[in-house]
Amino acid sequence: MTRGSLVSPWRLGGFVACACLAAAFAPAALAQVAGSPPVTVYRCPGPPVLYTDALTAAEARDRGCRTIEGAPITVVQSRRPPPPASGAAAPAAAAQRPGEGRVDPAAQRARDTDARRILTEELQREEQRLAELQREFNNGQPERRGDERNFQRYLDRVAEMKAGITRKEADIAAIRRELGKLPS
Repeated sequence: MTRGSLVSPWRLGGFVACACLAAAFAPAALAQVAGSPPVTVYRCPGPPVLYTDALTAAEARDRGCRTIEGAPITVVQSRRPPPPASGAAAPAAAAQRPGEGRVDPAAQRARDTDARRILTEELQREEQRLAELQREFNNGQPERRGDERNFQRYLDRVAEMKAGITRKEADIAAIRRELGKLPS
């Protein structure tokens, strides 16, 4: 880092900011060892916090900056992100390991059969529940219950039943689509 440069750790990421801070202190330490005049590094407040050696003592005082000579330096290393998987690297990796990630055809057939059985059973349960709801709904004229003295309660229950039937029909259609996706 040269004299007069500005460093804002908020604009730099993780390890780079710490390395720059360490570099800011390195000239001061080397200057003291070599016998040349020491470099003073200032920490100036405000967003973003600024570390600089380009200010004079008067400018630093006017801005409210503090000297950080002799302050302990903490270097925090961050994890490096994994390299992005390129489109060309993925097929090459697959070519190196043939057969890995593939499922035995017999095992896949067993999985498909189990999935078809489960979906068929669920479809039957949902169709039975839909038939019960439609029977109870009675074409929009369900029997009134004793707790429905207020006609609005009755209308609310009829609307809930109609919405429930619509949901069941949508569920049945979704199960049929899933069954259609499975191999025969």
